[in-house]
Amino acid sequence: MIRHRRRLLLAGLVGFAFGASAQSRLAPSRALKLYHSHTGERLAITYFDNGSYLPEAIVEIERLLRDFRTGEIHAIDPDLLDTLHALADECAGSGTLEVISGYRSATTNAQLEATTEGIATNSLHLSGRAVDVRMSGFDTSRLRDVALGLARGGVGYYAQSDFIHLDTGRVRSWS
Repeated sequence: MIRHRRRLLLAGLVGFAFGASAQSRLAPSRALKLYHSHTGERLAITYFDNGSYLPEAIVEIERLLRDFRTGEIHAIDPDLLDTLHALADECAGSGTLEVISGYRSATTNAQLEATTEGIATNSLHLSGRAVDVRMSGFDTSRLRDVALGLARGGVGYYAQSDFIHLDTGRVRSWS
C-alpha cells in the first residue's frame, strides 16, 4: 500500500514536471514590429519563445529603443515589451508600432526639460520603463483607449503630437 502511494506520488511529480516542461514549450511566442520615426530603423522580431525571453532579440530591441540623440543604449524593462505586445495584439496586429522615443539619457531628458513643456524630471524613459508610440493605420485616440483597457501602467495621450506614452509605472492616465 505504501509502495503504491509512493509510485503514485512519484508518477504525479514526474507528470507534473513533464507537463510544466511541455507547457513552457507551448507558451505562445511574443513578437513586435517596430519602426523608429527618428532613425528610420525597422525591426520585426520574436523576443519571447518557449517560455523565456530571447537575449539576442532583447539586445536588438534595446538598440532600436536607444536614445537616438546620444546613441546611448540602456536595458529595457521586459514588462514594457510585453505591454507593447499586448497593445499590438489587442489592435489585431493591425500595424507597426512607430517609436517616437524609447530610452532617454539624463542629458537628453535635461535638454528636453529645458525646451519642452511636460517633460518629467524623473521620467520612466530614464530607466528604460517608458516608450512613446503610435501605430500605423490605427487612430491614436483608439490606441490610447486600448492601452487604458490593458491597465498595465501609465498611459499619456498627446493628441497634438499624435502619440501615446506607455510606461510600467503605476496605473494612471493623462492627456
